[in-house]
Amino acid sequence: MDFSFYPDDLNFSSVEQLPGLEARAAFTVNSQSVFREDTDIVPTIIDDKLSYIPWGGDNQMPFDILDLIEKDETLATCQCFNAEVCYGAGLRYDTCIASATVKNEVEDFLLDNDLAAYFLGVSQDFKHFGFAVSVLILNEDGTKIVRLLRKEACYCRFAPADTVGKIPSVLYANWRKSVASPSDIEVIDLLDPSAPWRDLQDKLSKRTRNRKFAIVSRIPTVDSTYYPIPYYASLFRGKWYNIKQLIGIAKEAKLKNHAPIKYQIEISAKYWESLFRAEGITDRRKQQERIVREKQSILDFLTGAENSGKAWFSTFYITPDGKEQHDVVINKIDATKEGGDWETDIQEAINMICFTMRVHSNLVGSVPGKAQTNNSGSDKRELYTIAQALQKPYHDLLFTVHRIIIKFNAWQGVTVDVPFIQLTTLDEHQDAKQVKVTSDKA
Repeated sequence: MDFSFYPDDLNFSSVEQLPGLEARAAFTVNSQSVFREDTDIVPTIIDDKLSYIPWGGDNQMPFDILDLIEKDETLATCQCFNAEVCYGAGLRYDTCIASATVKNEVEDFLLDNDLAAYFLGVSQDFKHFGFAVSVLILNEDGTKIVRLLRKEACYCRFAPADTVGKIPSVLYANWRKSVASPSDIEVIDLLDPSAPWRDLQDKLSKRTRNRKFAIVSRIPTVDSTYYPIPYYASLFRGKWYNIKQLIGIAKEAKLKNHAPIKYQIEISAKYWESLFRAEGITDRRKQQERIVREKQSILDFLTGAENSGKAWFSTFYITPDGKEQHDVVINKIDATKEGGDWETDIQEAINMICFTMRVHSNLVGSVPGKAQTNNSGSDKRELYTIAQALQKPYHDLLFTVHRIIIKFNAWQGVTVDVPFIQLTTLDEHQDAKQVKVTSDKA
C-alpha cells in the first residue's frame, strides 16, 4: 500500500487512524535488522595513523541493542538478573595463607580500586555484549600493577588486525556522537587475547614506556568476529520480541481509544426539586452549582476507598401500574478490565523471552496473572543454584585478568574466587550462606 498521500505526523511505534478507512495501522521497527549488515564492514579512518573497525554499519550497534533492551521490561530485568547472578557474592582475593606483607599489599590494592563496581560492570558487559575490557595500569617503574579499571564495552572499538590477525589496540571514546578528532579518542595497547601474560612480559622486556594495557575477556563464539554476537540475538531475529511489543501497543491503544462507562446513574427530576426545596435554592445559577456538587458527591461515594462497603439509601414510590420509581438508581455496566484480550499471549511472549535469556520466569517474577503455575521454595532454590553454577565459564574467563595481577605483583598464597550465594532451608536457621568454589592458585 502506498502511504505517500497520508499525513506526515504518523509516528513510529504507535497506533494511528488511517484517514478515510475504518482501521488503524501499527508502525514498528523490525528488530532483526540490528544484527544484519548488507555490506562488508571496512575500517573507519581517523587520520594517517589511527583507524578502527566500526561496530555495525553505522557504528551504533551497541546503542541500538541497549535501546531494544530498555524498551522491554522483561528483557531488561532478565539482563539485570543475569549480571547479578554472574556477580554472585562478589569477587574476592583470598589471602588466608598469604604472608602479612602480602596481605597488606593486597589490602592497599583493594582500597585503591573499587573491585565491586568493576566486577559488576564487567559482568554486565559480558551479559550484554559477550566481551569485557579491563585496563591494567602499572607504576612508574613498571614493577607493580597498581590500578584496575573497566572500560564500558559499548564505548570500545577495536583497531584493525595486523597481517597475523592480532589486534594492536582498543579505542575508547563517546561513539554515540561523531568522533572525528584523535584528541577525542583514548588509544590503549591491547595485550594478545590468546596470551596476555606473555605479551605483557614481552612488551616490558623491550623497555616500553607505556604503563597502560588493555585485556579483553571474550566469550568464544562459533563465528569469530571483531565484536561477538550475543547468544540472545535470536530473540531479535525471531518474532517474539516484536510480538510482545505489538501486544503492548495494542493494549495501550485499546485503553486510550475506549473510555468505558462503569456506572449509569439515573436521577429523577423530583429528586432535584426536593433538594432545591429543602435547601431553599431558587436562583437558577445556584441550582446548577448545586447539581454539580451533588453529582460530584455521588461520584465520590462510588469511587472513594473510604466508602468501600457502604450502602446508598434512596426513596421510591410505586405508580398506579405497579412500577417502582426511584429518586436515584445506580447501575453497574462493566466489571471487566479493558485490554485483557491478550493475557495468554503476553504470558507466552514473556516466557519465550525468559527462555531465550536462560532465566526462569519465576525467579524474576515477570509472568503476569494469578493463575500461573508457581514453583515451591525448594524448586526456586534449586533454580537459583543452577543459575549460579552456570556462571563458572564466565568466571574462568574473567579470572585471567586477576591471575595476571596476582602473578605480576608476586602475591604468593593469593587466589581469586567468586563465592556462590547458597539459599538455605529453615532448619539451618539462616537465609543464605556463601559457598566457596575451590580454584587453582595463581
